[in-house]
Amino acid sequence: MEEAEQEAPPSKSQRKRDMLALQSLGERLVGLSADRLARLPLAEELRAAVAAAQTMQSHGARRRQIQHIGKLMRQANATAIAQGLEQLTNGAAAEAQRLRALERWRNGLLGDETAVLEELLADWPQMDVQRLRQLARAARREQQTGEPAGAARKLFRFLRASTGGS
Repeated sequence: MEEAEQEAPPSKSQRKRDMLALQSLGERLVGLSADRLARLPLAEELRAAVAAAQTMQSHGARRRQIQHIGKLMRQANATAIAQGLEQLTNGAAAEAQRLRALERWRNGLLGDETAVLEELLADWPQMDVQRLRQLARAARREQQTGEPAGAARKLFRFLRASTGGS
Protein backbone atom coordinates (compact mmCIF):
# COMPACT_ATOMS: atom_id res chain seq x y z
CA MET A 1 0.00 0.00 0.00
CA GLU A 2 2.91 2.38 0.69
CA GLU A 3 4.20 1.92 -2.87
CA ALA A 4 0.85 3.04 -4.26
CA GLU A 5 0.98 6.22 -2.14
CA GLN A 6 4.52 7.02 -3.28
CA GLU A 7 3.71 6.58 -6.96
CA ALA A 8 0.45 8.54 -6.85
CA PRO A 9 0.44 11.58 -9.13
CA PRO A 10 0.58 14.98 -7.46
CA SER A 11 -2.74 16.34 -6.28
CA LYS A 12 -4.60 18.99 -8.23
CA SER A 13 -3.70 21.55 -5.54
CA GLN A 14 -0.01 20.68 -5.84
CA ARG A 15 -0.13 20.95 -9.64
CA LYS A 16 -1.75 24.38 -9.30
CA ARG A 17 0.92 25.53 -6.80
CA ASP A 18 3.62 24.34 -9.20
CA MET A 19 1.94 26.15 -12.10
CA LEU A 20 1.67 29.40 -10.10
CA ALA A 21 5.32 29.12 -9.11
CA LEU A 22 6.30 28.81 -12.78
CA GLN A 23 4.11 31.80 -13.67
CA SER A 24 5.73 33.80 -10.87
CA LEU A 25 9.16 32.92 -12.23
CA GLY A 26 7.97 33.93 -15.70
CA GLU A 27 6.74 37.25 -14.32
CA ARG A 28 10.18 37.90 -12.86
CA LEU A 29 11.65 37.18 -16.30
CA VAL A 30 9.31 39.74 -17.88
CA GLY A 31 10.70 42.37 -15.49
CA LEU A 32 14.29 41.87 -16.67
CA SER A 33 16.13 44.02 -19.18
CA ALA A 34 17.11 42.55 -22.54
CA ASP A 35 20.81 42.18 -21.68
CA ARG A 36 20.07 40.39 -18.39
CA LEU A 37 17.54 38.17 -20.14
CA ALA A 38 20.20 37.20 -22.70
CA ARG A 39 22.37 35.78 -19.89
CA LEU A 40 19.76 33.21 -18.88
CA PRO A 41 19.41 29.71 -20.42
CA LEU A 42 16.05 30.17 -22.17
CA ALA A 43 14.60 28.37 -25.18
CA GLU A 44 13.92 30.65 -28.14
CA GLU A 45 10.15 30.22 -27.89
CA LEU A 46 10.23 31.17 -24.20
CA ARG A 47 12.54 34.12 -24.90
CA ALA A 48 10.14 35.36 -27.61
CA ALA A 49 7.13 34.99 -25.29
CA VAL A 50 8.90 37.01 -22.58
CA ALA A 51 9.84 39.71 -25.10
CA ALA A 52 6.21 39.85 -26.28
CA ALA A 53 4.95 40.20 -22.70
CA GLN A 54 7.37 43.09 -22.10
CA THR A 55 5.75 45.09 -24.89
CA MET A 56 2.13 44.48 -23.84
CA GLN A 57 0.28 47.39 -22.24
CA SER A 58 -3.12 45.78 -21.63
CA HIS A 59 -3.37 44.16 -18.21
CA GLY A 60 -5.51 41.27 -19.47
CA ALA A 61 -3.27 40.53 -22.43
CA ARG A 62 -0.17 40.66 -20.24
CA ARG A 63 -1.78 38.29 -17.70
CA ARG A 64 -2.66 35.80 -20.46
CA GLN A 65 0.88 36.06 -21.86
CA ILE A 66 2.35 35.35 -18.41
CA GLN A 67 0.09 32.28 -18.19
CA HIS A 68 1.46 31.22 -21.58
CA ILE A 69 5.00 31.78 -20.29
CA GLY A 70 4.16 29.57 -17.29
CA LYS A 71 2.99 26.87 -19.69
CA LEU A 72 6.22 27.13 -21.70
CA MET A 73 8.22 26.97 -18.47
CA ARG A 74 6.88 23.45 -17.88
CA GLN A 75 9.04 22.23 -20.78
CA ALA A 76 12.01 24.40 -19.79
CA ASN A 77 14.56 23.72 -17.10
CA ALA A 78 12.93 25.94 -14.48
CA THR A 79 15.57 25.10 -11.88
CA ALA A 80 18.41 26.34 -14.10
CA ILE A 81 16.45 29.48 -14.98
CA ALA A 82 15.69 30.18 -11.31
CA GLN A 83 19.36 29.68 -10.38
CA GLY A 84 20.50 31.98 -13.19
CA LEU A 85 17.99 34.61 -12.10
CA GLU A 86 19.19 34.31 -8.51
CA GLN A 87 22.81 34.77 -9.61
CA LEU A 88 21.84 37.87 -11.57
CA THR A 89 20.01 39.30 -8.57
CA ASN A 90 22.80 38.48 -6.11
CA GLY A 91 25.47 39.71 -8.54
CA ALA A 92 23.74 43.06 -8.94
CA ALA A 93 23.39 43.45 -5.18
CA ALA A 94 27.05 42.57 -4.63
CA GLU A 95 28.13 45.05 -7.31
CA ALA A 96 26.02 47.81 -5.73
CA GLN A 97 27.56 47.05 -2.35
CA ARG A 98 31.06 47.19 -3.86
CA LEU A 99 30.33 50.56 -5.49
CA ARG A 100 29.07 51.95 -2.16
CA ALA A 101 32.30 50.81 -0.51
CA LEU A 102 34.33 52.54 -3.25
CA GLU A 103 32.35 55.75 -2.67
CA ARG A 104 33.06 55.55 1.08
CA TRP A 105 36.78 55.10 0.38
CA ARG A 106 36.81 58.00 -2.07
CA ASN A 107 35.00 60.25 0.41
CA GLY A 108 37.38 59.10 3.13
CA LEU A 109 40.37 59.99 0.96
CA LEU A 110 38.89 63.46 0.50
CA GLY A 111 38.72 63.80 4.29
CA ASP A 112 41.25 61.89 6.43
CA GLU A 113 43.55 60.31 3.87
CA THR A 114 45.85 58.34 6.20
CA ALA A 115 43.24 56.08 7.83
CA VAL A 116 41.60 55.17 4.53
CA LEU A 117 44.94 54.80 2.77
CA GLU A 118 46.12 52.24 5.33
CA GLU A 119 42.89 50.25 4.94
CA LEU A 120 43.13 50.29 1.15
CA LEU A 121 46.77 49.23 1.12
CA ALA A 122 46.07 46.44 3.60
CA ASP A 123 43.42 45.01 1.25
CA TRP A 124 45.16 45.85 -2.07
CA PRO A 125 48.93 46.13 -1.59
CA GLN A 126 49.52 46.29 -5.36
CA MET A 127 47.73 49.67 -5.56
CA ASP A 128 49.76 52.59 -6.96
CA VAL A 129 50.06 54.75 -3.82
CA GLN A 130 51.64 57.70 -5.56
CA ARG A 131 48.87 57.91 -8.17
CA LEU A 132 46.23 57.46 -5.48
CA ARG A 133 47.64 60.36 -3.44
CA GLN A 134 47.90 62.59 -6.52
CA LEU A 135 44.27 61.98 -7.40
CA ALA A 136 43.14 62.51 -3.80
CA ARG A 137 45.08 65.82 -3.61
CA ALA A 138 43.58 67.02 -6.89
CA ALA A 139 40.07 66.06 -5.74
CA ARG A 140 40.54 67.87 -2.40
CA ARG A 141 41.81 70.94 -4.26
CA GLU A 142 38.75 70.86 -6.52
CA GLN A 143 36.49 70.47 -3.49
CA GLN A 144 38.04 73.51 -1.77
CA THR A 145 37.84 75.74 -4.85
CA GLY A 146 34.32 74.60 -5.77
CA GLU A 147 35.29 73.40 -9.24
CA PRO A 148 33.45 70.57 -10.98
CA ALA A 149 34.22 67.11 -9.58
CA GLY A 150 36.36 65.79 -12.44
CA ALA A 151 39.24 64.71 -10.19
CA ALA A 152 36.84 63.01 -7.75
CA ARG A 153 35.47 60.97 -10.67
CA LYS A 154 39.00 60.07 -11.75
CA LEU A 155 39.77 59.01 -8.19
CA PHE A 156 36.67 56.79 -8.15
CA ARG A 157 37.60 55.21 -11.49
CA PHE A 158 41.14 54.60 -10.25
CA LEU A 159 39.80 52.92 -7.08
CA ARG A 160 37.41 50.78 -9.12
CA ALA A 161 40.15 49.66 -11.49
CA SER A 162 42.67 49.06 -8.71
CA THR A 163 40.30 46.96 -6.62
CA GLY A 164 39.41 44.55 -9.38
CA GLY A 165 36.44 46.32 -10.99
CA SER A 166 36.11 47.34 -14.60
